[in-house]
Amino acid sequence: MTGAHAAHAAQAYLITGDDPSLLSEELTNLLTGLCGDSFVPVEEHGSDGDEDVDVGPVLEALATPPFLADRRIVVLRGAERLDAGQAAQLAARVKEPVESTILVLVTSGTGSKSVPAALSKAVKATGEVIDSSAGQGRQRSDWVGQRIRHAGIRLDAEATRMLSEHLGEDVARLHSILEMLEAAYGAGAKVGSGELAPFLGDSGSVPPWDLTDTLDRGNTADAVKALHRMMDAGGRHPLQIMASLQRHYGGMLRLDGAEVRTGDEAAAILKMSPFPARKVLEQSRRLGHERVARAIDVIAQADNELRGRLGWPDTLVMEVLVARLAQLARSQAAPAARSR
Repeated sequence: MTGAHAAHAAQAYLITGDDPSLLSEELTNLLTGLCGDSFVPVEEHGSDGDEDVDVGPVLEALATPPFLADRRIVVLRGAERLDAGQAAQLAARVKEPVESTILVLVTSGTGSKSVPAALSKAVKATGEVIDSSAGQGRQRSDWVGQRIRHAGIRLDAEATRMLSEHLGEDVARLHSILEMLEAAYGAGAKVGSGELAPFLGDSGSVPPWDLTDTLDRGNTADAVKALHRMMDAGGRHPLQIMASLQRHYGGMLRLDGAEVRTGDEAAAILKMSPFPARKVLEQSRRLGHERVARAIDVIAQADNELRGRLGWPDTLVMEVLVARLAQLARSQAAPAARSR
């Protein structure tokens, strides 16, 4: 939003999301577009911490025409910490704005609270709500691909795949990597996997289902790789990963022998959405009773070992665990399991 586009800006914006880095990037892009090539004073209020929000100075700024400028931008951080009364005051101002003043509300990305409904509704009615989150799965891949397409350099298909896979959940690193590539190779340069590799650094984290999917396929190497990305880049404690595995295989045990045929029926029992429930159901049927029971026993044993029974390092305990679970997916079902 630069040049002529800045002249048609909305009067209010709300930037939401759960990643502080992506929120900051979205705010920077918005302010750059709103300011265009002109001098536009930007007043910032609030913070990304836990401090109470004072809306007094914000309301005063919104009611006052800018001095020596055509417009003023008022930024309020930590908008999710507004109470109902403060939100109502700002909502009233959003509905009757001073034409030359733009309000930008930003959530902090550090908690689960959302902006009060009255204020969010007022912004949606007269302005624009911007979701900075990258989403999950296919949505995240589309998000990464869109930003790569709009970058100052051109990545070929292999480099795009490599970058997306390497980042995993850590998509906030995408912007800096693209900027480094442009600085190194020049605007408009075509970048392949060979040119990309030196700029990647450590692999990013991956979501829990990357681990469980590789275990379901019986792929030990990929399972250990996903495990390390979750513990190293993701910073997940082994007991957190253990809890994910307990839910996954515990779900198989609950469906074992049950009269369940569809993902919807499995979802009703497991209290989850139909797609992951269907995957649990299918894997439960593939493994059969004997191997599902064995997986539960292996997980329980590793859980005890993590709590000090064996004295092994946590990383070794988890590596042995995922190797054993992957081996169960590759082994032949016991005769009793096949007959079931």
